[in-house]
Amino acid sequence: MSLTIRNATANDINTILHFIRELAIYEKAEHEVLATTETIKQSMFSEHSGVYGLICELDGHAIGFAVFFYNYSTWLAKPGLYLEDLYVSPEYRGKGAGIALLQNLAQIAVEKGCGRFEWSCLDWNTPSRDFYESLGAEPQHEWIGYRMSGETLEKFAENGKS
Repeated sequence: MSLTIRNATANDINTILHFIRELAIYEKAEHEVLATTETIKQSMFSEHSGVYGLICELDGHAIGFAVFFYNYSTWLAKPGLYLEDLYVSPEYRGKGAGIALLQNLAQIAVEKGCGRFEWSCLDWNTPSRDFYESLGAEPQHEWIGYRMSGETLEKFAENGKS
C-alpha cells in the first residue's frame, strides 16, 4: 500500500466537497455546510486565493484532505500556518494518513519560515485531541475563540459604515 500527499488542484473540487460533507457529518453539523463546487473553486483556486489544500491518497484513491492558510503573529513577526480542516475517511484511519498530512503541513510551515503551526479542535472530539497531543501538540487553554457570522456579521459591518 502506497500513501501519498499531494497539493490539491481545481480537479479535486468534488473530492474536497465530499470530504467537507463527511467532516460535517462527523461533527454533527451537516446542515451548516454551504460550500458548493463553485464556491470552493472561487475561494481555493482563484488567482489570488490564500487558501491551500492537500489530498492524501492510498494507492491513488483519495482518503483524506487538509485545508490551510497563512496567518501572522505580531509577537513573532512571522507568518504562521493555520490548519482549517483535517479529515481522513473513517475506514482509512489508523493507516498513517493523519500523521502524513500533519507532517507535510509541518514541513510546509518550516519551509515558509512560519513561527507557528496551529489549528482548533472541538472540545468533545477526544479521539482527535488525544491524537494531536500524542504527536506533541499542546492545547491552548488560555485562548477562547470568538466568531461573527451571518446576519450578526452583516449587521455589525453595516453599523460601522459612515
